Amino acid sequence: MTKKIVGMVSSYPSLYQPSCDWMWQQTPHPYGIWGNIQMLAPAKEPDFLLLYNGGLPETQTKTSLLARLFGQAQQQESYEELIKVQLRGVPKERVIFLVREPPFAKMQKYRVLGYEEAQKYCGYVSGPDDFAPIPDYMPAIWYHSNSFRELNEMGPPEKLRSCCWITSGISRTEEHRQRLAFLKLLSESGLEFDVYGRDLPVWVKGYGKVGNKWNAMSGYYYNLAIENYADNDWYVSEKLWDALLAWCLPIYYGGPAADKLLPPGSFLRLPSEDEKGIAYIKEIIATPDAWHQAKDAIAEARQIILHKLNLLNWLSNLVERLM
Repeated sequence: MTKKIVGMVSSYPSLYQPSCDWMWQQTPHPYGIWGNIQMLAPAKEPDFLLLYNGGLPETQTKTSLLARLFGQAQQQESYEELIKVQLRGVPKERVIFLVREPPFAKMQKYRVLGYEEAQKYCGYVSGPDDFAPIPDYMPAIWYHSNSFRELNEMGPPEKLRSCCWITSGISRTEEHRQRLAFLKLLSESGLEFDVYGRDLPVWVKGYGKVGNKWNAMSGYYYNLAIENYADNDWYVSEKLWDALLAWCLPIYYGGPAADKLLPPGSFLRLPSEDEKGIAYIKEIIATPDAWHQAKDAIAEARQIILHKLNLLNWLSNLVERLM
């Protein structure tokens, strides 16, 4: 059977002009093939089009989610013409709109407006919140550059250090600032852990930006996987997938979605972002015992991420339903 070509457009600046091999590392097959689809982000005449994190409106003007998504609204004769060009001739029923950003409370009204706008042009509109036309978990992506086959077939790598956290210094929202406050508490607590990430405050004394998360994470028994948002039943991000795929035992702070998607024992729950949470982390990372006890559950979770939650598997299943 001929594979259906799935194109992609995103509001993420690094994906405005996506590479032809976007997501190809998430399949063992060549050229982005998975099941009945081929992922070819810049395809000019795709069979389906994925609007990947379509963006949210910042105002109640025409610079809305799709205008921001396509970026060039002021350079085109009209908003509608811009949309027509960027949708590449794909009929509405085959345009898929996925939101990936956390549903922060202060953005709720704009998020609702965004979904309303998306439904004018997209047949399938989904996001990790109750405001979405189709509330759902976010399909899994990950930020390891390893091949799918390598991740799928490898056993646990050599573990040399206890605990790490890959984060950033972003402070745009109250949730971001809460995370930074917890990072400061950890840094002042005497806890032995390593920090990686971009734009970190000077007081963190971190190792800096990471190009391939595997290089930083795989040598640790434990990883602090702290979500920016933990207040609904849908939101869980790559922070958890990245840790597990690196054979770390995540110490996770987030909502209940993870419990519904992953096997029991494959991650630990951080009770709170305060002194109680720090005490919990200290107790866990003092020995590798918890990691050894969780190793089989981690292995099971990795297979679920790679084969079931995988964005390409999700797209293949959706295309089958929409055809």
